[in-house]
Amino acid sequence: MKVLVVDDDVVSRMVLMHLIDSCGKFDIVEAEDGADAWQQLEGGLRPAICFCDLRMPRLSGMELLQRVKGHAELNTMPFVLVTSANDKDTVQEATNAGAAGYIVKPFQADQVRVHLVNFLDQAANGYDHHAEDPAATLRRLGINAERLLVYLSGFQNQLTVATGDLEALLAKGQQQEAQARVDRLHAGCVTLGLDGAAAVLKSLAPGKLSNEAVQAALADVVRAVIHQSGLIRQSGAA
Repeated sequence: MKVLVVDDDVVSRMVLMHLIDSCGKFDIVEAEDGADAWQQLEGGLRPAICFCDLRMPRLSGMELLQRVKGHAELNTMPFVLVTSANDKDTVQEATNAGAAGYIVKPFQADQVRVHLVNFLDQAANGYDHHAEDPAATLRRLGINAERLLVYLSGFQNQLTVATGDLEALLAKGQQQEAQARVDRLHAGCVTLGLDGAAAVLKSLAPGKLSNEAVQAALADVVRAVIHQSGLIRQSGAA
């Protein structure tokens, strides 16, 4: 299964490729910038997923994303942006344009893994997806599939931010504040029909939150978001 990695910085590209390789057996294809990636895609390359740096010469990550989403054979490919921490406004713009999510430099292995979970053997990774049928979620919320994908993408961005925020809160011993943050994420899971993820967050012991347990739970929630988004896209409703 092919994974496309696009980054004009060779060190960042090599690190990301190493992290992807550590997640499973993937055929990793690299591109030195957006223009190189687009040339390969136009030439017939059809990766299962693309990790792309946001800021590059010749063709930026945003520009490549727009071309991919406008291409009939490529527009369902998950497109993950690689950004720096100060690119939040652009990340939101990219999310609205159809990006599947983002990872922030310096890379963390878990950030990369959650985007690959749909392409790994679920049993081997100990993940069993439990969620409301997407069609039922659409009826309950009175929205269409495209809007639900936007909500799920926005929730995934919230989870990415919460990962760092909760680590900081727990390091300071601020259990009450951390619990309030977990409760808000739990409410988001319930709203979006992510029953299994909601149960994972609910199982965290109030007042006794550990960073290890919280981070593991958040990783499961992100997996659920990505998997549910994939189910919606596969249904052809979006």
